[in-house]
Amino acid sequence: MTEATISSVEPNLVLPLFGAKDQHLRRLRDKFQVNITHRDGQIRVTGEDDASVAQATDAIEMLTEIVRRKGNLTPDLFDQTIAQVTGEAAPSPSIKSIDILDIGREIRPRTPGQAKYVEAMRNNDLVFAIGPAGSGKTYLAVAMAVEALKHQEVRKIVLVRPAVEAGESLGYLPGNLQAKINPYLRPLLDAIHEMVGYDQVQQLVERDVIEVAPLAYMRGRTLNEAFIILDEAQNTTNAQMKMFLTRMGHTSKIVVSGDTTQVDLPPRTQSGLADALRRLRNIEGVAVTKLTAADIVRHRLVQDIVEAYEINGPALRKSSPNQKRESAN
Repeated sequence: MTEATISSVEPNLVLPLFGAKDQHLRRLRDKFQVNITHRDGQIRVTGEDDASVAQATDAIEMLTEIVRRKGNLTPDLFDQTIAQVTGEAAPSPSIKSIDILDIGREIRPRTPGQAKYVEAMRNNDLVFAIGPAGSGKTYLAVAMAVEALKHQEVRKIVLVRPAVEAGESLGYLPGNLQAKINPYLRPLLDAIHEMVGYDQVQQLVERDVIEVAPLAYMRGRTLNEAFIILDEAQNTTNAQMKMFLTRMGHTSKIVVSGDTTQVDLPPRTQSGLADALRRLRNIEGVAVTKLTAADIVRHRLVQDIVEAYEINGPALRKSSPNQKRESAN
């Protein structure tokens, strides 16, 4: 275990240095895989790798000096400092941040692929986002929906997910219908709680400004002046996808996100996402954004995990349960 100490860090610098809700602190920990603590005017950095501890320490010292001189730390300055320490390319400062309801905090794309995704959502009424876990498909879509609501571009946010089992049946889960569908909708709720705040979300849900619902509840509706997000769209059937897309009403916007490598549909059932991409990709006003492992912004291991599964994909698919059932039939 390697340890480094940064002394004489004034108490008034700690909040802007670590960021609102420790967002800068969490990014530093994830980026360099170190533990960072502050006590009695000292910041301690500990980790298993000497080089990572050294880089993290350099980054904190540089960021502290920026806060000392400027009084705050913008996302651009944070990204540029980390890029300077690591030697990586910094995200373009021209990328416009996403204006959410949490005052004093902003969200912006962190990779070129994410930047294209955000621009596609700004400029099109129907956007398909395809990419692996952790690439920001859902998170950025929810952020854009919150921004649209804040700027009164829409009157309602609708978050939708298909309730498709991946090894468990809804009927075996305890509780009433709402309790059964909550696990499927939890990722959407987590994202919006982070941007809006729990109490405010509850108020908006009670006023029907935010609606979180399974895909089956969309049938027969027309959604006007709404920002509608369909998550995990690879688990829709062709009929379900058509039903969902035709819910779009006047001045509404739809974002459809999914990972075509993680389909949980029954054997011989075509993914509605793949079918929709084939049918709609050449229609004006429809945008398709493809994110890759390079756009993953979760824990550094997630990118390695995704790439490992992609490399071994054919072997894994040969032994998948769905294909075993098909061969048995």
